[in-house]
Amino acid sequence: MNRRLLPPLGCLAAAALSVMTARAEPFKCPHVGGDFVFGQEANINTLDQMTSATISTRNIAMNIYESLMTRDENNHPILELAAAMTEAPDHLTYTFKLRQGIHFHNGKPMTSADVVASFDRYAKVGNQRSTLDNVDRWDAPDPATFVIHMKRIQPTFIEALSSFSVPIVIIPAEDRDVPAQQLTHPIGTGPYELVQSVPGSAVKLKRFDGYKPNTSFQQRTGFGGYKQACFDTVTFRIVTEPGARVAGLRTGELQGVEDVPAKSVADLKHDKNIIILPLKHWWIQIANPNTSDPPTDNLLVRKAIQAALDMDEIMDAASDGNYQLNVGFQYPNQPDYTDAGKDTYNLHDPKLAKKYLAEAGYKGEPVVLLTNKDYPPMYNSALVMQQQLQAVGINAQMKVVDWPTSVQMALNTTKGWNFHFTGWGTQPALGALATMQFLVQPNASYKPMDGKDDPDVLAAWNDMNTLPTQEGRQEAFARMQKLVLDRVYAVPFGSFTKVQAVRSNVAGFVPFRIPRMANVWFNPNPSGNSNVVNTH
Repeated sequence: MNRRLLPPLGCLAAAALSVMTARAEPFKCPHVGGDFVFGQEANINTLDQMTSATISTRNIAMNIYESLMTRDENNHPILELAAAMTEAPDHLTYTFKLRQGIHFHNGKPMTSADVVASFDRYAKVGNQRSTLDNVDRWDAPDPATFVIHMKRIQPTFIEALSSFSVPIVIIPAEDRDVPAQQLTHPIGTGPYELVQSVPGSAVKLKRFDGYKPNTSFQQRTGFGGYKQACFDTVTFRIVTEPGARVAGLRTGELQGVEDVPAKSVADLKHDKNIIILPLKHWWIQIANPNTSDPPTDNLLVRKAIQAALDMDEIMDAASDGNYQLNVGFQYPNQPDYTDAGKDTYNLHDPKLAKKYLAEAGYKGEPVVLLTNKDYPPMYNSALVMQQQLQAVGINAQMKVVDWPTSVQMALNTTKGWNFHFTGWGTQPALGALATMQFLVQPNASYKPMDGKDDPDVLAAWNDMNTLPTQEGRQEAFARMQKLVLDRVYAVPFGSFTKVQAVRSNVAGFVPFRIPRMANVWFNPNPSGNSNVVNTH
């Protein structure tokens, strides 16, 4: 079947509806101007979006860059820099027609040569370059056309390509050969461009006056749609201390914040100047083992650690009680959810833990818990896990660094740590495929020995991508989840609820996986909750 996207997936019904009603006008900023100061809870390790899977990078960078495809408000694939996409009848060729009149922040017109260069760079240094494993080649027959040729049929390719977990953002061709994480002044096509980045302090963006909105839409949706920069500038201020974020929000020094501690929510709800925005199932609180370094190279030691854990106690400390226990890597409200591997979860069985330790011949070797204080949930979960492990005789030690350093250690080293504490948020929201990509090369989170994937896990991953039926791919996900939990390649603790907030004069800010600064503005005369707008 020839599948053609004209213009975006999921918008055909909306287009049909518009025929029956008066044609909707595209979004126009009700008010233009000002500096929106957003309190971000963690520092960034880079603004090179191709090479970073961290939330802190994505928060900022996804307001700078755009991709051929992205996701809408309901995480369905839509076109972004592409005007149309045709899938060949044999499912082995995808042809993209590019939107015309798109410019980079440096004023250069975007052509298919830039798309080719972006894919070339991603194939070399992209954090999730396994997205392109089934791709044979790509080419550009003319400046407005980009073509992807597959090695074999992959029913999930569009799902993978449209993911904004670590997206293939489009950059100027001259940046093709910039090494990983050395793209120090990122240039994209998005509604905001970079002004200044001061590590540990702030990142400032300004409106890109040459931005061309996607007229296939009338409103912003997800990371795509019709986008407009209403603020003159947006400042992402790094505020790692939760109390300081709350204080800044109260005084108006901050007009929005990424995270409000649960203990402050009740009080802030009574402040007429503040709007509370909770997001359930924000992320999966998780610890990832290093299976290349003793003693966690031993499965029995990992199983002992898994058996010792009380997930309620860990999640309560991590979230101030704002959590749900959750088996595995999807949430119960998602179509791919499975409880496969549930017999490994929340065992809280010291006797079983000690049995495994005896069988492993454990002699008190240090188990180093790599964490940070930038994200209190990560630090607190590590602290409680340390206490639980020590209670069964494991020599658990904390290694506390800043967030960017912990990411770099977990990504680039297999020495000096045994568990890395993080949160998987955007990826579970995008679906099973985006999540399980964390567990295969080139950046498998469990650091497999010699960089070689567990063949059973890799086989399940390949089936998730290539089996012809949705049922078969779901079974493969359940199989992969069970393997990962049985072999303790990840230790998910539970599901965390995050609370964002803005000042009441901030309009158009709708909570999403990442703060979107397009189509958000200051309301000079706020009254009531002006924050809820139609985004579809």
